[in-house]
Order: sequence, then structure tokens, then C-alpha cells
Amino acid sequence: MIDFSRARVLVTGGAGFIGSALVWELNRRGCERIVIADFLESSEKWRNLAPLAFEDYLEADDLLARLASKSLGRFDVVLHMGACSSTTERNAAYLVRNNFQFTKDLASAALSSNARFVYASSAATYGDGSAGMKDDPSLPYLHTLRPLNMYGYSKQMFDLYAAQRGILDKIAGVKFFNIFGPNEGHKGDMRSLVSKAYEQIAETGEIRLFKSYIPEYADGEQKRDFLYVKDAVAMTLHLAATDGASGLFNVGSGEANTWIALANAVFAALGKQPNIRFIDMPEELRAKYQYFTQADIGRVRTSGYTAPITSLVDAVADYVKNYIVPRKHLGDV
Repeated sequence: MIDFSRARVLVTGGAGFIGSALVWELNRRGCERIVIADFLESSEKWRNLAPLAFEDYLEADDLLARLASKSLGRFDVVLHMGACSSTTERNAAYLVRNNFQFTKDLASAALSSNARFVYASSAATYGDGSAGMKDDPSLPYLHTLRPLNMYGYSKQMFDLYAAQRGILDKIAGVKFFNIFGPNEGHKGDMRSLVSKAYEQIAETGEIRLFKSYIPEYADGEQKRDFLYVKDAVAMTLHLAATDGASGLFNVGSGEANTWIALANAVFAALGKQPNIRFIDMPEELRAKYQYFTQADIGRVRTSGYTAPITSLVDAVADYVKNYIVPRKHLGDV
């Protein structure tokens, strides 16, 4: 079992949403021997870093060379959260280089130095869910999955690669479901509905949800497994610290909630009556839209994770009242 208060940790994507939340939680556990790699460019991600403690930062395109030269020193844990997470990205070559090839190279570097390696896969690998949403790391099951977009497939590529070569027996891949919470403001259109909804209510007094385009689901009754980022990082660090926790792990709440339930939780957090308007879904999204996701978190539980999951209502209330309204980041409160 790894003691993070004594560990040296590399976090890729450490200025991003989940990456910076991991650094925040590591700080809470007494860890400041952290090196962050990311692409800051002209985004506002730097604001996520300002309240956090870490020993060094470097741009991610320098990382592999620095690891090869040994100039960064040794790490006990590598948390690889860096990726292009846009589900609408169409540049397949970019996604392969960034999400697949880079992950292969970083995993190789981590394993060669005996560092614990945990990487972000995605629930997007499950596609429409027709093959189930089991975090089964076996090749026969992985080959049945059909992601709906190139982002999901770029994540699936590494899962398959690691399984084929027996690497999954030595590392852990976390399949994040719909994560929301502080430090996502820089993501623009890829932010959670909670973040977008606050602005919609402030501007128009309403929340806009997509209509349904299949008869099995009424408008707003499409379901997602929503998980608060604080729970997501707690699960991820548990897996990183736990000897023998290898393979793929769903990181979700284990419950499917409707978009209406999520919207109502935002209105409740603001002390307002619900006012929801249904809008047309863009044509290009309709064939790639997931109508139902729900994580089976049995493998995380079996690995020894016993903490309760924050309820949707409580998670939204904490996010809205303590971060969105006061415009604060993790580490500011």
C-alpha cells in the first residue's frame, strides 16, 4: 500500500479537470512532491494550479524525453490523466498520437522504472452499452465493445493494446463515467451540465436539455451515471495505492439518474423552482448519443474501496454553493 505523504507522484493533465482535482486530494493527504505535465497554451487551466502545491511543472511534449534522460528523477506513482477528451474531435491522427501512442510510451517508461501506473480510460469505450458496461479486462469482452466516436476508440485502442500484451496485469485503467465538479470551467462546451446550467439560469431563468430521439426515453429521461469529482479522485487514488489492483475499473456512482433529476438538483441548490426547456439535439450528435450509462462498480468495491458515494443532490449542492457561485477552485476553500 502506497503512503502518498511519502510518495513522489507524476500527474499528466495535472492542470486539467480531474488531474488538478487529483493534485488537490494529494495535497490534502500531505503529498507535495508532485510533478505536473500538461499543455497550458492560452487556456484558463492555469487557474486550477494556483491554489495547489507541487514541486515542478513542464509542458507535456517535453515529458517523454525528460523521463528518458532521467533528469526528472524517479516517481513512485504515475497518474496519467492527460488526453484530448473532446468527444467531437474529428482528427483521428491527433487522437491516436495523443491518447494512444503517448499512453503506450508513458506506460513503458513507468513500468521500466517500477512506478505504479494508473491511466484514464473512459466509459465512452462502451458505446451504446449493448455489450454491457462491465469493467472486464479480458480480450474477448473488450473486442465486443464498439465506441460511438473516435475519442472513445482512441481510449479503447490502449485498453486492447495493454490487454493483448499482458500489461493490464501490472497497471490500472479507470473508466470515468460522467464526472462533474470544480475545476472544469476551462472545458468550454465539454463542461458538465451543472456548470453550464448555472449560466443558463442566470441568463434566461431556464435550463435547456436535449430532446430524445428514440421512443424508449421521453425528453429529459435519458440517463447517465453522474459522479462528483471528489469521489472520482478518491477512487482513483485508492486504486493507485492498492497493491494488486490491476486491470480496468469503472469509476462511477453505480446509479443512473435522468438529466431532469440533475437539472432539478441545480435549481434546488440555487433555491429556485425548476424551469426546463427541451431543445433539438444537433444532427451530427444524434447517431453518437448515449441514452443510458450506469457503472458497475463491483471491481472497485472488491478492491477494498468502502467509502460511500456522495448523492447527486448533495454533490450538486456542494459544487454550486461552494465553487460555482463564489467562483472558487479546489484548494480555495
